Amino acid sequence: MQFTAIFVVVERGKAEGIVEEAKEAGASGATIFYGRGTGEKEFKKFFNLHIESSKEVIFILTEEDKQEPIIDALVRAGKLDDPGTGILFTVPVNHIMGLHHRKDLTT
Repeated sequence: MQFTAIFVVVERGKAEGIVEEAKEAGASGATIFYGRGTGEKEFKKFFNLHIESSKEVIFILTEEDKQEPIIDALVRAGKLDDPGTGILFTVPVNHIMGLHHRKDLTT
């Protein structure tokens, strides 16, 4: 079984609702952690404006054959088709350790 890691970076406060939509589309769960962007500092330096740099990063590990409906739900819920709302990217997963509640993850 092949796995994919899906990462989504959105404004702080938006991740919970986005994750709920992903779960309805087939995600078994997600991890949300906090981050801080660096591009806003450059913008603030030139325009003397306050830009909120807090971000939420959503991490979802899923079977490769289940990723498309989850990605579609993430894009829709996060309005990621609109410029400046966030980014989504995927990474193939080669090794998994620690998911002992799942059977035979390497086949």
